[in-house]
Amino acid sequence: MTTPVPIAVPRKGRPLEAVLDRFANVVGPEVESLADDVSSTLRYEKAVTKDSLSDDRGPYERLAAYSTPEDPYAPEYTLLRDDREGMPRRIVFDAVRIDVGGVPVELIGREEPFRSLRTHEFALGFDSADLVLEEVVELRPSGVEGLEDVNDRIDPRESDVRVVTGLGDTVYHTLMATPELLPAGADLDRSFVTDYEGTFCISPRYERLVTAVLGTDATADVSFTYPGADHGEEEAAIAETGIGVYLTVTGSTAREHGLVLGEHLFPSETVLMSNAAETSRTIDRVRDQLVRPESASVLSV
Repeated sequence: MTTPVPIAVPRKGRPLEAVLDRFANVVGPEVESLADDVSSTLRYEKAVTKDSLSDDRGPYERLAAYSTPEDPYAPEYTLLRDDREGMPRRIVFDAVRIDVGGVPVELIGREEPFRSLRTHEFALGFDSADLVLEEVVELRPSGVEGLEDVNDRIDPRESDVRVVTGLGDTVYHTLMATPELLPAGADLDRSFVTDYEGTFCISPRYERLVTAVLGTDATADVSFTYPGADHGEEEAAIAETGIGVYLTVTGSTAREHGLVLGEHLFPSETVLMSNAAETSRTIDRVRDQLVRPESASVLSV
């Protein structure tokens, strides 16, 4: 029997659903039902963990009910500590086997799939494009705008991981500002930030990412500030600061805080990645199956 090709995937949330959708599109109806099963199970478990739903069964009982250990093609789950107050135990995805073009692959849940590829545990994996920018993309005077820029700015001495394609589950890092800050007729874009001097509100862990996306020239005279605990929504903090960047799908919350939406910056998209040092014919075959030119990805190959 052919040894399954292991692929690192997120354990929960939108990124995992995007991965399962890609496999469903590639393989067909049998994986569509699997994707629906996993997604509905994890959404239910999220609601239980957040106390939106109650279940008389304990986590181990629910885990046993979801599991079919004798069938590798049935999804398996595991328990992790959630990072909220009290650290409740949360059921998340663990593993499942899928046949892709005649090759068995093993989707294996990881908290940090990108780092699993960096340490050569896997040849293929899926994770947020944000993490690539946060960890290995070189900072340059001009900003990153697309896939070609990302791979071009990864030092081969720093990492063997490269982005192959995106999955189309796009949420943008978007510039936002108060109308008072913008001169009449001015566009809220990268060039505006280049000329701007002052405080600029972002999420705390995104300083390197925002610098990579905008470029060091644009951020040279910017002083990053972060939302305080009393702000609630990130957009409220941006409105107080005057300008900033935040992830948005529709921008409706930003508009509720009186903010103008500017240029869409880099997409926060789930991406397929490969470790170039861990390749083989079989791995390349699976990778090529998972690249779909007709997908809605902003990060096109």
